[in-house]
Order: sequence, then C-alpha cells, then structure tokens
Amino acid sequence: MRIFYNITTMKLKTLTAFALVAALSLSAVKAQNPKPFVIPELKEWKGAEGRLTLDADSRIFASGEAVKIAKQLSEDCEVLFGARLDVVTDGKPGQGDIVLAIQPQKKAKSSKQKAVNPESYTITIADKVEATAPTAQGLYWATRTMLQVAENSKDYSFPKGTINDCPDFPMRGFMIDCGRKYIPITYLQKLVKIMGYYKMNTLQVHLNDNGFPKYYDNNWDKTYAAFRMECAAYPGLAARDGYYTKEQFRDLQKLAVDCGVEIIPEIDAPAHSLAFTHYMPELANKKFGVDHLDITNPKSIELLDNLWREYLEGDDPVFMGPRVHIGTDEYNNSDKAVVEKFRALTDHLIKLVESYGKQACLWGSLTHARGETPIKVDNVLMWLWSNDYSRPDSMVALGYKSLSIPDGLTYIVPHAGYYYDYLNTRYLYEKWTPNIAGNNKYTFDYDDRRIIGGMFAVWNDICGNGISVKDIHHRLYPAMQTLSTKFWTGLSTTLPYDEFDKLRLTLSEAPGINELGTLPEKEISLGTVQPNKKNLGLGVVEAGYDYRVSFHLKTAKEERGTVLFSSPNAVFYLADPITGRMGYERDGYLSTFDFAPYEGEELDIAVEGDNKETRLYINGKLAETMNGRIFWSDGKSKQTMVETLVFPLQSTGNFRSAVSKLKVSKL
Repeated sequence: MRIFYNITTMKLKTLTAFALVAALSLSAVKAQNPKPFVIPELKEWKGAEGRLTLDADSRIFASGEAVKIAKQLSEDCEVLFGARLDVVTDGKPGQGDIVLAIQPQKKAKSSKQKAVNPESYTITIADKVEATAPTAQGLYWATRTMLQVAENSKDYSFPKGTINDCPDFPMRGFMIDCGRKYIPITYLQKLVKIMGYYKMNTLQVHLNDNGFPKYYDNNWDKTYAAFRMECAAYPGLAARDGYYTKEQFRDLQKLAVDCGVEIIPEIDAPAHSLAFTHYMPELANKKFGVDHLDITNPKSIELLDNLWREYLEGDDPVFMGPRVHIGTDEYNNSDKAVVEKFRALTDHLIKLVESYGKQACLWGSLTHARGETPIKVDNVLMWLWSNDYSRPDSMVALGYKSLSIPDGLTYIVPHAGYYYDYLNTRYLYEKWTPNIAGNNKYTFDYDDRRIIGGMFAVWNDICGNGISVKDIHHRLYPAMQTLSTKFWTGLSTTLPYDEFDKLRLTLSEAPGINELGTLPEKEISLGTVQPNKKNLGLGVVEAGYDYRVSFHLKTAKEERGTVLFSSPNAVFYLADPITGRMGYERDGYLSTFDFAPYEGEELDIAVEGDNKETRLYINGKLAETMNGRIFWSDGKSKQTMVETLVFPLQSTGNFRSAVSKLKVSKL
C-alpha cells in the first residue's frame, strides 16, 4: 500500500531545489567525502565518492513500527525543505529512495557476546539511503541525523558513505525549574522537539519550588512558591499564576515519546516545600524554616502519599513514563533524630513510587544526611550534584547507579550572580564528560556504567527578576547543543571547539522551530504597516537578540493599551495600558519607556535589543536604555530587573497612527 501526500502537485523545480536525500549524483567527487557535521558528532563515518540528491519520484519505504517514523521524517522534510515524501509500505525501493527498517537484536549466543546498543543505528548512502536500527528509538535518531546532514549541505544533498553511530551514555538530559517560574506548556512542547533533534533523551520537569525570603521582607508568608500540577486531592494547591492540567501533561509526555524523549516529573520534598506549607501551614517546620515540611508530623507524609497516588495510580496515570523524581535535596541536618526521619521518608517515597511500577530518582543527600536508617539502593537512580550532599565515590560505593549533574559545572541560574548565567561551553566541550563527577573531584573510568549519564539544569532561583522564557532559552540552547555532543560522542569528538561553535549555528533548533527568533541575513522590510493584521507575512514572527527594528511614525491620538506589534510571547505598545507611553510586555512584565509621542508628530523610531538590554532611539538618537532597575537591595547587595525583549512581529494592533518604512535586521 502506498500513502500519498499530494506530492504530484509540487513543482519539479521545488523538489530539486530542496533536495534532501538519495538520488543519482550529477557529478562524482573523486575524493572520499569527509565526515558530515551533525550534533551530536557521528561516532563512525566511512566516506565514499559522490553526493546524492532528491528527485520527484523519491519515496520513503518502511513497514511495521518504522512507518510512524517514516511519516515523521516526511513531515519534517516538508517543514525544512518544502517537500513531503510519499511513505510506501510495500514494493521494492529503487534509486533515490529512502529505506527505514527496524532490525531487532538477535539473542546473544554466549555471555561474552556484546549486547547491541538499543539507541544505535546505521545509515548507508549509495544509490539510495538505507537506515537500520535495533529499536524504534535508534531509527528515530537515524532520521534526525539525515535531516541535519541535509540541512547542513549547500544544496540539501547527502554525501555518499556509511554511518555507524551510538551513544556513550544511556541517559542524556536537561532539567528545567518550572516551580520558581512558570514555563508554559507550549514552550515545553517545543523543548522536547529540540531535545529530540539533538538526541537528548531525558527531560526532568521540576514541578514545585519557592523563592528566598530575603527578597520578600524576610517574610515566609510573602515569599513566592508554586506547585504546577492540577490537583484534585488538594483543590487550590495548583499555582494561580500557571499550572498544567493533567491532560496537558499527559499530552506533553506523549509528544515527548514521539520525539525520543522521556519526561521525568519531579515533586520536590520535604525541603523546597513552601507551596505545600502555604496551603497547609500546620505542616511547616518552624525550626528549620517553613519551606521545610515537618516530617515528624504524620500529616506531612500523608500529603506526599496523596500527591503521588493522584498522579501514579490507575490505568491512565498522569505521570506516564517509567521514572519519577522524588526530590529529597537540601533538608536540614542539624538534628540527628530528624535526619533519621528524613532517611526513613526517603526510603518510604522510593518504595511508594515503586509500588506503582516506577523507578525512583532522587537528589543525592546521603552524605549530608548520614545516619543509620537504611535506604533502598537497588534499582534507584542517584543524582550526583554536590559533593557536600552526596560524594560521588560514596554513593557509587553504596551501590547506586548515578547521574552526573555537578552544580559547579552544569547549573544555570539566570541573572543571579552565582553558578552560571551561561554555561562555560568551551570548558565542557574540551574538558568534561559525565564520568568526571563532583565538579572534577571524582573521576570514574569512562566506561564505568555505574555512571549512567549526565544532565544540566536551569534553576530560576531569583523569582520576579524579569527573566523571560526567551532569556531562559537563549541560555540553555548552546548548552543543549554542546552537551548533547559530550553525552553521546564523549571522548571521540574530533572537531576543535571554535569550529563546532561556529558550525552549530548553521542548524535549525528543530524542524519548524525558531524559538531564538533567528533572523535571515538579508534585511526584512515592509513599506506600510496596516493595523489589525493577524499575520504581517515577514517570514519571521519575532526578532531575536542582536536585532534592530525601525519604522517611521506619524502619530495620531491613541488610547492607552494600544498595541503596535504582537506575537504569542510579547507585545510592543504605542501607548502602554498604564501610562500611555511607548513600551513592551512579556511574561507578565511591563517595561515602559519615558517617551510618549505628541499627536501629529512625525518620528523615526528604532528599537535595538540583545540578551542584556533594550534600547529606544528617536530620530537617530538614543533616548533610553532598559536595563538594571533595582528591585531588591539590602544595602550590601542588590538584584536588578532584566528588561530584554525578543521583538514581536507576527500581528499588529488597532492603532490609528500611520506606520511605514518598517525594517528588521541583525545588528
């Protein structure tokens, strides 16, 4: 049976211009093809001669489980290259076709026979492209490689040769703190697609947390805290400024599976629990701080039991994947008796989630919480983040399989002044692999499989400091590209960092995703900007950092709240809702320039933005820079606001002024 996607309606010149894979080369290249650039770097490449391009009859052949992956590949080809290929489930492939096949691992004949890596794959590029893998996961990774190879060639063609590829570490991940800052489900959906494009297979979603009381007059009652899941057992526990419904979270996990990504949801307790003690003040530990649950109170354990039960029980659990994360980090250890209670609670939570068929993951705290009470080891995954809380050598000696996420190397805390604002990707690329645990103090053998992989994290510690989701993405994306390489290819990387850092910018974030707002090299222009347009048709919906947006303005009287430009993520006002001055809003933060045009005035306006500030120019002169307003100070230290803007360019508002000569360009 052949599945058609109306490919015959496409012009032949479109297909040849957006060539993706496998057809006859127009001219042979005598030298063997060098290794193509993809992220993560290919482990093995054997180059042949010549290149392959697509023609109008190219098809994707697949059967069984591979059909779904073939359809995904076809859809991604249409997004990236403008051509959706026919998916064919029977018949004989020929020249210029793509063949996808899952070939399950044969049972080992002896105990000495090495098992096949389930995420491995092989691609052979000759007169057609043939990709095989032992699992659907491996085959999906093969299609990501195909897309990147085609995307990173000048004519969307393929070099002939053979790829054999597999990851060095089975768990390759990222953790995002959604507790201290609400991260919309729409962004998480994009994030799993991006992770899948770079073969990162684990996303940990940190669902609850709280700010620091010093930023809230040292008043725990005022201190920001949030729990991000819809909750029937405790109505009103879900944060009012943003939470995920159960169906949204199920759908996110289903999408993630399709992208090769496992989502690990985390409920952090018994510390970091201010959202719970705000809801039930009687559960707060008054001695250690009310962000600590009083674990000597049986009702605290009852609360946690009820939460996990709500999300894990039934035939269609909210937390669908094989693993969950039970938190357990940074609980106070000053009282020996309470430490034993903490250890007992940790063991209880491990066994609780296991009773629902889940593997337990936890933040390592057993160096910090030394004691006598036994805690289950077998089939439990330990996150190695701090030597003071969990010394890597001690945790491995206890028998834990562990994941390397050293805070001093892999923690991003945006605009906080500690840890990293942006990770040191050069150092990580050149010097680090996950077997180097505990901030370089404990090095295991590279192939020691007690270290199952690595992660990096974004912690949104400083609540309310103006950091936007766009700012978070700008920080995590280069780290994602870099660490996907170190988790997959590890010690086998061959490209110098400077070359890698340059070439990584040539790839898409993922098919159809431009969360950075990357602009084309050529300036975008529009003669007249009409009001009430749902789509300006500029080819981009946002201008990402290091941009300049300019326009001519002949002003009319505008009502407060008049929008000039908007996108799903931001609004630029001709007259903001409060003061009537020019300004912008994103993520609930309103920034207002000290400028309001007079009625009937003609002005040349320009806005420039980068990852630190936003600048307004009037008639060629800098009028104001938005950057660094103090929102907290104790006289010795301070915290400032971030007032960046990824400029919105999708739609226009109901303005009366005449707007013309719109120009959008990179700085």
